[in-house]
Amino acid sequence: MTGVVASGLTDFLRAAVEPQVQVDAIGIGAIYALMAVGIGLVFGVLRLVNFAYGQLVMAGAFALAFASNQDWPVWAGIVLCFAVVIALSMAMERIVFRPLRTQSAATMLVATFAVAFLLQAIALVIDQRDDTLGEPAASLARLNLPWVIFGTDVRKITVVAIVTAAVCLLALVLFLERTTVGLQMRAAAMDFQTARLLGVRANRVIASAVFLSGVLAAIVAVMLTVQQPLVTSTFALRETIVVLAGVVVGGMNRLLSATLGGFAIGYASGLLGGALPTEQSQYLPSFLFGLVILTLLVRPGGLFTRGGGPVERV
Repeated sequence: MTGVVASGLTDFLRAAVEPQVQVDAIGIGAIYALMAVGIGLVFGVLRLVNFAYGQLVMAGAFALAFASNQDWPVWAGIVLCFAVVIALSMAMERIVFRPLRTQSAATMLVATFAVAFLLQAIALVIDQRDDTLGEPAASLARLNLPWVIFGTDVRKITVVAIVTAAVCLLALVLFLERTTVGLQMRAAAMDFQTARLLGVRANRVIASAVFLSGVLAAIVAVMLTVQQPLVTSTFALRETIVVLAGVVVGGMNRLLSATLGGFAIGYASGLLGGALPTEQSQYLPSFLFGLVILTLLVRPGGLFTRGGGPVERV
């Protein structure tokens, strides 16, 4: 028995260090990091975990599928995706978040669940109009083709995901540090009431955070449809749950720790998915959330958080 376990562990470690598995895992981690930033931005200013974030990604994916089925140019499909996701994000902020802002956290949390199920139900009705399950979004399928880099097949979408995530995170850092709205968002994240007393406009700050969160959701939708070209009403649902776990593992109180948590759980997901034998791939969620539980038992405050006094959240 011991020999079988040792042999299986050796095979897993050998597969895990292969360059292709590592690159794919980093690419998945990059996408999950962007999702974590989108969730963390809204949590930073509203102290609200937006469980409808995955449905925003799904809406963008359906927009891409519609454009693909209508033979629209790729750029037009991407523009439609951004327009749909940002419009839904701002509508959610204006219709749901703003009226409930003074209510309890539990009330707002339930509201995000309601929005999530509403969007999912609407997507299911739209999807079943042609009596088939799922809509293909194949306009960016060529990004699944590989480049050979140092003898390793690396899918184009992996490179695009890594570069896009790096550029978006750098742009976000510059926005938060160099612009007036960014500085106001950071101040509001640390102490919203004091920030308002000092002249920070709550509606402007929250709308800005939701807008940026929607932009990131649209970017994620574009990249996920390359990897999963069949769009259904549950599109991005699993990824959202995994990212939420990663945000908690990283530490929700700071945007940096939440981002690192999203990347870490995405990397772990890609690593386990690439290294586990095919017949054991159905155990991937068990392994992944087992690691989440162990991490929280050791560091309940978050893997990347620092102890001490107040910390910056955005």
